[in-house]
Amino acid sequence: MCINDRQYFDDVPPEVFAFHVGGYQVCEKWLKDRKGRCLSYDDIERYRGITEALRQTIRLMDEIDRAIPTWPLP
Repeated sequence: MCINDRQYFDDVPPEVFAFHVGGYQVCEKWLKDRKGRCLSYDDIERYRGITEALRQTIRLMDEIDRAIPTWPLP
């Protein structure tokens, strides 16, 4: 994912980038809110933390879906 000619993020899976919370695509919104700014080291680390949190959230949601195949429980 390119930010500008010199900055980019790699290894952000499409499902992480596309993940929505409260009607917002989290990764895209975070980046759009910083449009036109040069990202600092802290910004980059924050974004990496966000993508990792989303990755783990998706993993846990998948585990829950496998553990509870139908809802509501019988």
